Amino acid sequence: MQNIVILAGNIGQDPETVTTQGGTHITRFTLATSRPRYADGKVLRDENGYRVQDTEWHRITCFNGLGKTVQEHCGKGMKVLVRGRIHYTKWTDQDGNDRYGCEIIAETVDFLSRAKQAESQSSSQPDHDDEIPF
Repeated sequence: MQNIVILAGNIGQDPETVTTQGGTHITRFTLATSRPRYADGKVLRDENGYRVQDTEWHRITCFNGLGKTVQEHCGKGMKVLVRGRIHYTKWTDQDGNDRYGCEIIAETVDFLSRAKQAESQSSSQPDHDDEIPF
């Protein structure tokens, strides 16, 4: 039996980290994934001819070292590939109602766009690609 998830998408907001009383660092962020909407077996398009997209939001949780790396190098809008597992939780709220939640526990996070530190460093350096004559 396997519980494997692979998601590629954009980070919805800057990651946030908390530390438990036991010293475990937990970093969380949301990830948006999109796919085209279909009708009658064809991709739906809007009045301008663009594909209509359905976006889903996923809650991602990272622990300790992976969480530290994500916190330091990831920011809102960055594209990442997350590999991990689905984790379901159940709790009872203050009114006695059962509540359910779902999150992805990340095992790896690969950067598909530049890390936030690399972007800030590269913006201060000139772009020499514009000087190439072809």
